[in-house]
Amino acid sequence: MSARNVVVVGYGMAGARLADEIRRRDPKAERVRLTVLGAEQHPAYNRVLLSSVVAGGMNPDTVRLHDAEWAGRSQVDLHLGVTVTRLDPAQRLVQTSTGEFSYDSLVLATGATPWLPPVEGLEPGPEVVTFRTLDDCARILDAARPGAPVVVLGGGLLGLEAARGLAGRGANVTVVHPYSHLLERQLDSGAGRVLARQLADLGVTFRFEVTAARHLPGDGLKLDDGSFVPADLVVVAAGVRPEAALAEAAGLAVDRGVLVDDLLRTSDGRIHALGDCAVHPGAPAGLVQPAWEQAAVLADLLTGTDTGARYRGTRAVTRLKARDIDLAALGETHVSIEDESAEIITFDDPAGGRYGKLVVRGERVTGAILLGLPDAAAMVTQLHDRGIPVPDDRLAVLLGRALPAGAPTAASPADLPSSALICRCNAVTKGRLIEAWRGGAADAAALARTTRATTGCGSCRDTVDAVAEWLAAQ
Repeated sequence: MSARNVVVVGYGMAGARLADEIRRRDPKAERVRLTVLGAEQHPAYNRVLLSSVVAGGMNPDTVRLHDAEWAGRSQVDLHLGVTVTRLDPAQRLVQTSTGEFSYDSLVLATGATPWLPPVEGLEPGPEVVTFRTLDDCARILDAARPGAPVVVLGGGLLGLEAARGLAGRGANVTVVHPYSHLLERQLDSGAGRVLARQLADLGVTFRFEVTAARHLPGDGLKLDDGSFVPADLVVVAAGVRPEAALAEAAGLAVDRGVLVDDLLRTSDGRIHALGDCAVHPGAPAGLVQPAWEQAAVLADLLTGTDTGARYRGTRAVTRLKARDIDLAALGETHVSIEDESAEIITFDDPAGGRYGKLVVRGERVTGAILLGLPDAAAMVTQLHDRGIPVPDDRLAVLLGRALPAGAPTAASPADLPSSALICRCNAVTKGRLIEAWRGGAADAAALARTTRATTGCGSCRDTVDAVAEWLAAQ
């Protein structure tokens, strides 16, 4: 049987991960001839870690997913700096700025584009930068000097990570956020208040419930309440929109993004989509974990390794990757204490920079907010992911104290299943760490270099160390 011709449009995190997963299953390219089309000139990089580049904790080389020789080693026909202009499903062709490519199966991994608010005078340029790409990082770092006034539009994950990084470099940072508290999608008002206080202590100023009305180049921003904020640089982190224009023009079903089913098929069965451009009812928007889980399923299907593979959705944990702040949120976070169908335990310590919320239904964790409680975050995430009954002492769980005797836990790496997700930022499972160990990564540092575990928010470092010690003892 001849190899299937698969073309992937997009060489970001989703497209690169899919290519890796396909070659992991088909290393000799016997089943899949793979072509990848990337709009950027760079090899693929980890977008999750861009805030660490802005903060100075990492450099561009350390966030790359592939080196320059990856395509040759992996038998991938890689084209960088290519603009896809049109899809022709009837002829099964992808038309680009450099020619056309035929396919048996097409995968859209076009990601998302930053949203620029409709503000008078706010246009991308030397003083206005969106925060989405490696080139954006370079432009931000060129413009953000110590003492310089910088405004960040948006108090979501990306905006706060950029603000913390710039403040750590000495910039005078103001975050303009249209809502009453930070991370309004992930946090309740109590957690948002404590988080704002923590960031204020680290040098970030906030303006809540206001929006930008006009950008005055060389001066700053006029806000809709009539006030003014000086700014040499405006960093726009006001959200993203799925990049679905190609799919829509080709007649595929689109609703914000490209609609896909559990096989990650679009309305055309020969065309798939994954990552930020795709819309699946079980996939949280804007997180990398769903994209990498989708890549594994799609690789199974495209290579024929597992034709029964299905993507059923992701139980994601949101983490803020900002230095000196440990925040995790998962599941139901906005449940009111008045909801009698749920058991809700809260802990509020603004002075200590700690806030906890635990939502329990049927003796299982269905939601949590854990700010400044890293031990609790690790424990609660395990309880949530594995569906383990919550111990009776709920407050001990929320505070990360030792579980009561006999309570089910996976304190030892030996107790964790191979599928257990160790590093959420880079979607590294226990099984992947074992695979890397067998391949010669013989300590925790080598495991990190090989798998990139610990190189995101860093919250999994202790677990990776424990897995390395357990493997050494075997």
